Amino acid sequence: MMHMGGKILTGMAGLAALAGLMMTAPAALAADWTGMPMVAYPKDNAYSPAKAELGKKLFFEPRLSGSNIMSCATCHNPALGWADGLKLGKGHNMGQLGRHTPTVINSAFSSAQFWDGRAATLEDQAKGPIVSAGEMNQDATELVTELSAIPGYVAAFAQVFPGEAISLDTIAKAIATYEREVVSDNSAFDTFMRGDATAISDSARRGWDLFRGKAQCLSCHSGPNFSDGRFHDIGVNDGDPGRGKVSGKSGDQFKFKTPTVRDVTRTAPFLHNGQEATLLDVVKFYNRGGDRKGSEIKALGLSDADMADLVAFMKSLTGRPVLVTLPELP
Repeated sequence: MMHMGGKILTGMAGLAALAGLMMTAPAALAADWTGMPMVAYPKDNAYSPAKAELGKKLFFEPRLSGSNIMSCATCHNPALGWADGLKLGKGHNMGQLGRHTPTVINSAFSSAQFWDGRAATLEDQAKGPIVSAGEMNQDATELVTELSAIPGYVAAFAQVFPGEAISLDTIAKAIATYEREVVSDNSAFDTFMRGDATAISDSARRGWDLFRGKAQCLSCHSGPNFSDGRFHDIGVNDGDPGRGKVSGKSGDQFKFKTPTVRDVTRTAPFLHNGQEATLLDVVKFYNRGGDRKGSEIKALGLSDADMADLVAFMKSLTGRPVLVTLPELP
C-alpha cells in the first residue's frame, strides 16, 4: 500500500512505480523532480490513521526506555530536523554513541535503515534502539508488561491490532507507520521544477547545474529523494567499518548509506560521524576528495563561488515543515 497526502495506492504497481523512479537515468528523472512519490507501506503493516496515531504516542513515550526518561523523540526531535543536533548521539545515562543520529525525514523511502543498513525495514529499526543497552536500555518483556497495565494503550492496541497481543512487533509496527508520515516535500526546488522560474535564486540554479554536472553529486544523491539508497565509501578517516561490519564483505568496508539531501538544512552536523558542522564544510570535504585515499571520492576542483552555489541549491531543497502537536499519553 502507498499513502501520501491523503492518497492511497495499493498493490505491486505502486511499489514498481517507486522502484522505477529510483532506478531511471537522471536525465529522464528531471520531469519527476516536482515532489516526493507516494509512501509505500508493507503488506503486513498497512496504513490506518489509528495506527499512525498510536505510533505517534509511542514515538513520544518515555516509558519505552528502561529509565522512563528517553523516547524515540529524544534523539529524533522534530524541532531539530528529526535528529538531535549533536555530533554523536547520546544514549542511556547520556552515554556517547558511536555515530551521528540520522534523521527520520524521508526514512520511508530508504531500502535499509541505520547508517550501515543493518535493519531492512523501519519496523526492524524501531526495535533496535528500544532494546539496545547503550540506547534506550529497555527489556522487551518488561515493556510489554508495562504497556499492558495502561488501559489507554490496551484499548488502542486492541483497535489497531485486533486479535494480537501487545508485543515488541506491534509496538514497532505502530512507530514505523508514524515515521512513514515524516516526509519532506513542497520545497522551493519542487516549485521551480513545476515551472516557477522565480522559486529559487540564480545561485541555486547554478548550484543545480553543478550538482548534476561538475560536482558529480547526482552520482549518489539521485532520484526524487536525492539518495540512491546505496552504500558508498566517501573517504571519512575515522576507522569505522560501516557496511563492512554488517555484510562481512571486504568491498563494503567504510561504506555508509547515502542520506537524503532534502531538508538537509535542518539536520546539521553532517556525515555518519558528524564531523562536518555546516553544508559548506561538507562541500569542501568532497571538493578535496575526502580525507582518506582509496575512497570513491576524487577532488572536484570547485571554486569558492561554485561551492557557495551548491550550498544555495541544497538550501532550496528545504521543504514545508511537518508540524507536530505533542500527543497526550495514556
